[in-house]
Amino acid sequence: MELKARLVVEGFIAGLHRGPYRGFSVEFAEHRAYMPGDPIKHVDWKVYAKTDRFFIKEFEEETNLRAYIVLDASASMGYRSGGMSKLEYGCVLAASLSYLMLKQQDSVGLLTFDTKIRRFIAPRSTRSHLHLLLGELGRVEAGERTNVGAALHDLAERIQRRGLIILISDLQDDSGKVLSGLRHFRHRKHEVLVFHVLDPSEVGFPFEGEVILRDLETHQEILTEPWRVRDRYQGAIREWLLEYRRRCGESLIDYVPTETSTPYDSLLFNYLHKRKRLG
Repeated sequence: MELKARLVVEGFIAGLHRGPYRGFSVEFAEHRAYMPGDPIKHVDWKVYAKTDRFFIKEFEEETNLRAYIVLDASASMGYRSGGMSKLEYGCVLAASLSYLMLKQQDSVGLLTFDTKIRRFIAPRSTRSHLHLLLGELGRVEAGERTNVGAALHDLAERIQRRGLIILISDLQDDSGKVLSGLRHFRHRKHEVLVFHVLDPSEVGFPFEGEVILRDLETHQEILTEPWRVRDRYQGAIREWLLEYRRRCGESLIDYVPTETSTPYDSLLFNYLHKRKRLG
C-alpha cells in the first residue's frame, strides 16, 4: 500500500511541476529557524547539509489542516466489473491522500465503516502515523450493509476541532440520510469533500443477453434482459448523480463523482484545489 501511494503521489507531484499548476504548493516540509532548547531530533539534517543552517521541522501542533478520511467499507464497495473493486480503489485513494497530506505536515485521521464505525484512528502528522494508516488500509475488507448517514453523524459528534472531512463512498444508501450526515459536518463548521466512487458498469450498464443482478448487501436477485431496462436505468443514475451534485452544492460541499477507471491524479488535484482555498 505504501508503494502504491508513493507512486501515485510522486507521479502527481511530477505532473504538477511539468504542468500549468505552478500556483499550487508542493513544498511539503514546513520549517522554522532552530531556537535554543528545541529538541535536536527535530533538526532537518538534509536542509542543514544544503544550507549550513539549522532548521526545525514543524509537527502536529504547528500544522494548519486537520483532515479525517471517512472510507465506506460496506459490501457494495466490494463490487468490480474488472480491475479494481470500488473498495480497493478507495483504499488506494485514501492511502495516496494520507501520504500527500503527511508530506505536507498536515494531520490526517481515518475512519472505516459499514453499518457502524469499524475503525477510528485519530489525526496525527508524524511519519510513524503514516505506517499505521497504511497498515489499516491494507487490511480493509468489504463488510456488511451500508449505513452512511449514521456513521457520519457519529463522527460529527466525536470531533470537536474544525477540519476537513473527506468521504470516499459509493453513497448507495438513502440519499436524504447521507446528505443529513454531511450537513451535520457543515453545521459544525467543518469543510467537506466527497469522492463518489462507482464502477463503470454501474454507470454505463453495458450488460448483454439475459443476466441475473444480485444485491451484494441484501442478496436479492433479479433476472432481466438489460436492453429492456437500460434506458430507464441510465436515466435514474443520471438523476441520482445530479441530485447529489445539486444538494451538495446547496450546502457548500465539494462533490466529485468518479469511476474506478479514473486516474488518481485528477482526484488529488481536486483535494489540492480544496486545500488551497482553505489556506
